[in-house]
Parts: sequence; C-alpha cells; structure tokens
Amino acid sequence: MSDQQRPDPEAFLRQAAREGRGRLKVFLGAAPGVGKTYEMLAEGRQRREAGIDVVIGIVETHGRRETEAMVQGLEVVPRRIVAHQSHALAEMDIDAILARHPALVLVDELAHSNAPGSRHPKRYQDVQELLAAGIDVYSTVNIQHIESLNDVVASFTRVRVRETVPDSVLEEAEIEVIDIPPDELIERLKEGKVYIPEEASRALTHFFSKSNLTALRELALRRAAQAVDAQMLDYVRAHALAGSFAAGERVVVAVSELPQSAGLVRAAKRLADALRAPWTAVHIETPRAQAFSQEERQRLAETLALAARLGAETASIPAAGVAEGLRSFTADMRATQLVIGKSTRSWWFELRHGSVVDRLIRDIGNVAVHVLPGEERSVSGGAGQPSRGAWGQPLDYVWAMLMVAATTLAGRLLLQLIDLSNISLLYLVPVMVAAASYGLRAGLATGVASSLAYNFFFLPPTGTLTVNNPENVISILVFLGVAVVTSQFAARMHAQTALAQASARQNATLAGFSRQLTASASPEEMRHAICAEVARLFDVRAVLLVPSPAGPQLRAAYPPEDRLDEIERAAARWAMEHDEPAGRGSSTLTASDWLFHPVRGKAGVLAVIGLAREDAGEPVRSDQVPLLMSLLGQAAIALERVALEEEMLEAGHIRERDRLRSALLSSVSHDLRTPLTTILSAARELRTGYSPELAETLDAEAQRLNRFIANLLDMARVEAGALPLRMEATDLFDAVASAVHDTRPALAGRAVEVEIPPDIPLVRVDATLLHHCLINLLDNAGRYGDPDTPVTVRAVRRPDAIDLSVIDQGPGIPPGEEKRVFDTFTRLEGSDRAKTGTGLGLAIVKAFAEAMGLAVEARGMTDPPGACFTLSIPRPLILTDLSDEDLP
Repeated sequence: MSDQQRPDPEAFLRQAAREGRGRLKVFLGAAPGVGKTYEMLAEGRQRREAGIDVVIGIVETHGRRETEAMVQGLEVVPRRIVAHQSHALAEMDIDAILARHPALVLVDELAHSNAPGSRHPKRYQDVQELLAAGIDVYSTVNIQHIESLNDVVASFTRVRVRETVPDSVLEEAEIEVIDIPPDELIERLKEGKVYIPEEASRALTHFFSKSNLTALRELALRRAAQAVDAQMLDYVRAHALAGSFAAGERVVVAVSELPQSAGLVRAAKRLADALRAPWTAVHIETPRAQAFSQEERQRLAETLALAARLGAETASIPAAGVAEGLRSFTADMRATQLVIGKSTRSWWFELRHGSVVDRLIRDIGNVAVHVLPGEERSVSGGAGQPSRGAWGQPLDYVWAMLMVAATTLAGRLLLQLIDLSNISLLYLVPVMVAAASYGLRAGLATGVASSLAYNFFFLPPTGTLTVNNPENVISILVFLGVAVVTSQFAARMHAQTALAQASARQNATLAGFSRQLTASASPEEMRHAICAEVARLFDVRAVLLVPSPAGPQLRAAYPPEDRLDEIERAAARWAMEHDEPAGRGSSTLTASDWLFHPVRGKAGVLAVIGLAREDAGEPVRSDQVPLLMSLLGQAAIALERVALEEEMLEAGHIRERDRLRSALLSSVSHDLRTPLTTILSAARELRTGYSPELAETLDAEAQRLNRFIANLLDMARVEAGALPLRMEATDLFDAVASAVHDTRPALAGRAVEVEIPPDIPLVRVDATLLHHCLINLLDNAGRYGDPDTPVTVRAVRRPDAIDLSVIDQGPGIPPGEEKRVFDTFTRLEGSDRAKTGTGLGLAIVKAFAEAMGLAVEARGMTDPPGACFTLSIPRPLILTDLSDEDLP
C-alpha cells in the first residue's frame, strides 16, 4: 500500500475518539432574527415524529409567537433556578438532562454565559458534557460569536460581543447555515419580529445595516464551507480515499533556496486571497539540500518565515526528488492549486536531470499548476555548477584510489587462477563502495580509474593504455558503463539512506522531547524540561517566558542563572504581542542577542521561548528551523494540556467548595434552627412561670447548640491548618468519664458501660482534642443507637497499641462504607448514620485523631448488631515510665 493509499493515523484516531460521543449539529446564522431557533425546533419536531426521544434543554423564544408555537408538543426539561445578587436566574439543568438521558436535546444559544455558581461557566461546556454522555445535541449560534471571527466582525460592525465559542467546538459539529437575504431580515426587524420597536430602530442604524448584514452573511457561508472542508479532509484521510475532493480551493506553493522563492510566496498569497482559500508553503528536502551554502539556507529560512507572516502554514518534507515530494504532498493535502517556479536551465542540465515542471504537469493529476518564470542561476550557486563541497573531500578520492590499487594487486595475484574477463568484475567492488560511501562523483572517478587500471595492468599489451583486441575495447566500454550505472544506483541508495536517517533522527528527537514533557509532574517541571531539551538539542541557552499583566514573566531558564536585559524583554514582548519571532536572526529588534519564538496554542500565544549562543552567533541555523517549529508545536500541546488539567483541578475544587457550602447551609438551617426553636419556646413558657423542666430543656438545647457551633469552628480550624497541639500525659478513664458527663443529655435513657482495665497506662495526647473526639463519638452513639440500648466504651491493650472503642447497638454501617463515613457532611443511607445531623462530628474525630498521631476506624458489628468506632493509640504515645516533663 502506497503512502497515498494508507490511512492517516492522526485522522483515524480523531474519528475513533468520536465513537461513543453524541453528535452535535449547529444552526449557524449571520445575525439575530434569521430563524435559527425556529429551524432547530422544526427539525426537532421532525425527529420526534420519527420516533426519536427529543427534549428541550433550553430555548429562548424572545416573545416570538411563531417560535413559541413550535415549542408546544415538545417535552421541556424544567430549568434550574440560580440565585445571584438578589436575582433568580433560570439556567439549563444539565443534571436533570443527564438523568433523563434523551436521544436528542435542543439547546439554544451555544455561546451563552451561565450564571455564577453553575457547574460550567459557558453553555458550550454544558453541551460538551452532554455529548460525552452520548446524547445528541442541536444548538444555535451567530457568526459574531465564533472566537476567530470576533475581531473581524467588530472591525466593521463596531460591536464586539463578549460571549464567544471556540472554533474547536465547530470542528466536530455538523453545520447548517440558516440564511435569509439582508433586505428580508431588515423587513422582519421593522415589523418587530426580531426586537421591540425602540430597539429595532436603533439596531437598523447600527448593527443591522445592509452592508453589515451582507458581510456577516458571507462570513457565515465561508465559515461553514471551511468546517465542511476540514471534516471532509479528515474523513478521506482516515479512510485513505484518493482524489482532491475539492469542496474548497487549497493552494500549495513550492519554495526553495533560490531568490525567486519570495516572489512565489507573494504570488501564492495573492492567488489564495483571490480564491479565499487556505494555503501552504512547502520545501521539499532532497539529498542535495545537504550541499546548500549558509547563504542558501538563510534564504530558505527567510522565505518560509515570510510565508508564515503572510498567513500560510509551512512544512518541510523529506523526499528523494522534488517532483515525487510535491506529488505526494499535494495528494496528502488534497490541494487544487500548485504554484511553482521554473528557473532558466541549460539544455545540458535538463538533458541530464530532466524538468521538474514537466514531470509535475504530466504526473500530478487533477491539480492546476501555476508556473512562474524565474532567474537563471549564478555559476556559483547553480545545480549545473556544483559547489566545491559537492565534489566531496580530497581524502575521499585518496581512499577510492587506494581501493583501486588494492583491487589491482588482488587481481595480479589471482590472474593465474581466474580468467581475465572475470578480473574486470573485481573492479566493481571499489566503484560501489566509493559511490555508497563518498557520493556519485567519487564513484564515477573510481570507475574511470578502475577502467584505466584494468587496461594498463591486465589487457595486452600490458604496461600501456593501448588496446589491440577490439573485443577488449568493447569490454572496457561495457565495464565503464556498468561502473557509471552502479555508481548512480549506489549513490542514490546512499542519499535515500541518509535522508531516511535524518528523518528518523528528527522523529526520534520529537518522540524523546514528547516523552520528557509527558513525564513532567508539574507545570514548572514541564517548563524547565522544555528549556533544557531545546538547549541540549540546539546547543544554546534557553529561557521560557509566559504572559502576565506586567508583561512577559521569566518562568524557566537553562542554565538556571540566565536573566534578561531590557532589550531582550522588549523583544520577548514583541514576539508575544505580535505572534512573530523577534531578536537576533529575525527581522525585528535584531540588536538583541536572543531570538524569541512564540509558542502558539489554539487560544493564542501560550509562552515565548528565547534562544542565544555563548559566542553571540545565530541561535538557530536555517536548516534547524523546521525542527524547532516542530518542537515548539509539541511544547504548545503540552502547555495546553497542563492548562486544561489546572482548569479541571480548579473546577473540581470549586465543585467541592460548592458541595461543602450547600451541605453547610443545609446543616446550619436545620441543626441551628431545631435547638433555637426549642430555646425560644422554652423562653416563652418561662414568661408565665418558672419550671425546672424548662430550665433543663434550655440548658440541654443550649449545650447542643454550643457543641454544634464548636464543631463548625473546629472544622474551620482543621481546614485552615491552625490546630494547636498540647501533648500531655492523660488518664483514659478520666477522659472517658469527663466526656460521658458532658454528653448526658444526648445519652439520656441509655446505660453507659465503661470497660477500662485499671492497669491501662497513661497516654500522651492532647487532652482537649481527645475530649472533643470522645464527645462526638458518644453523641453519635446516643443519637443513632436503637432506643434503650446501652453504649459501651472499651479500652483494650495490644502489644503495639491501645484501642479505645465506642460501641452502639443499631443498624450499623453498610459494608464498604467504613471509610466514607468520616468524610465531611457525609450521612450514609440505609444505616444508623442516616438520621438527622450535620455529618461534621466524625470528620472532626478523624481530623483531631490524625493531628495527635492516632488512627481511627469504623466497622459494622453483627452480634449484637451496631457500629464500633475505634481510636488506636500507637506504642510511642503510651507512657510506661513517667518523667517530670510528661506530667501536665
């Protein structure tokens, strides 16, 4: 299978990643009022009539009667009310939709910003979660809300929208353009079908002018065509389909080291603008590129940089020949237009090498080829006049001649054993070795030397270059021809091998670089890894700067002691703000010793990497620029991944804080209200007369309220890390007795059985924290144990610890929930942990116990049924011999 027939792995993986996800369809409009929501609802109704389970997640009708009529008959998921600044905001309830799990959900206004406190800040993120759950989504969006077109729309409408959708969302979506002529939309606006009359008159004079609507309409159609074209390319690459599939024009320009290449790039830019097509500048790296002079390499790098500045994608593709490389690249890109230059060559050069243009026109297929005339090459730089280095080193020819001499000596020794005709075959060995090792010209020179040596030493009359037998003349010519052909084949194989090795080295470099970044455990480590690897690969100093409100901020450097002067910071700022290289070797701020390259991500410039040499020379050679660009692309992907991980982590923290806040509010609203209600009732009764029972009730409920507030404060101290410790010798019997005394109201009607052997030694703990632990455990047992059942406090001495357990008799703890019962605000269903309470007590027990160095565990019991909570005091905290410092 050829490369053109082989599926593209990246495209195949992207398609595989979409399996199992829901499908997104976006109804794209040029402006409000074109009928996106109406069309979405109409198609949703058609799908429902076809038997598809369709619900409305959220639809904004804006009071339009036609749209409201389309909602009738479709199931609407109730919205979620979010309180924000004394306002009640209605948002889409994503949890309800996930629980309902329809086949298709209709979600209006994809670019909408959710109310603060929602799970996701943007509605398109809600949609992505629905898609990940396997639910199909229909949604709507206007062209001015597309991130990449936001600035373009603002430039002529003078209106910049704040709510935008990343282009990546549209890349995976099926797009349907909802389009009506500008005159019809303006008429709808005047009739009040889009805005109320006051807003409509203002809109007609600003955003909804005919020129603006025409431009917006063109943008919407063009953006939809680009999305369709990109999806089509992904499909044909994943399935290895042949052909250009030209849903849109795609331009490729071939550049080289020649001076005319800059003109080719500008011509390709004009052609791409005229066709409104994406374009790519490509350099085909053939074996002859190794012989480029420094001036030619620099010219090539400048040409590729010019193409990048003009908006082209750039690529450098290794290939055995220019025609073969361009044919393969245009087929892979599904290009429809190719721009190349034709240099003025001598007839002798074209006779030997052929014409690249002619071969392309003959073999490239359904691609329009634009041929621009070029300049005649100078003698010093042309291919017809190879440079001095192309002939190889003089030592190469010395070794070749030594091989010819060794072959001649071997032939003289074997002359008595083999025929004279077979001696000529020996000379093919040095020819092939020389061609493979030193190149084509060395192989040809070796062939000529071999034919002369064969004639001089072996053909009669020997010792002269005269040939008496005509058959021998033919033998020499055939041998020379074979030597030439063999040299060419060997040299070609050598060049292809060198090309493959260079490509393999670059791939290995990229793979190693990617492994280094993947192995980084933190963002800082990754930034240092980027600097260290780039510095190692290019033998330079490297720094990495990231954007900040105060300008570029240095975050990593190799060597670490590198610092930047003002001119370097100015170059870094320019590279970051203009998304272009700056500094030495670029066209901007060349006085700097550093070269700064932007690291581009989908959202813009993520960072800037700076390179410099110790000798203040050019930081990167022109032939190293493609490798550097590939490394920066890998770095951009890694930095984006880290940024996404940080955002996900922050979102997780926010969700956890929201959960804790909701649980805290629920706990406060219940557990504060209950004792306060009792206290207020008792206080009203006291107005009519004193009663001991009421006084006891007031005291009990006040104590309960006090414990609850103490738990809240203790939990806040634990989470803040402000928990002081005062470790001292403590008698467990006294600690248990004190805790039982303070929890008498919670243990009312229950017997408390204290089973602590008299020989239990003192332990070194914080008496106050231990007291809190026991109070919460006893309160937990009194609250959740079955009525009229005892509570047992038992201490057991083990070889390595003392176990202090609080045991109640009740439903107990479900298997597998023994650890989760200690989580904050956790109350387990189906157990004795499910009754009213905050869920703070056991979390405080765990936090206080771990702060003192104790272990705590919970387990369910069967005989009798109940729950057992155990504090394990390890051997180092058990006091067998008391000293003065152990005493309180």
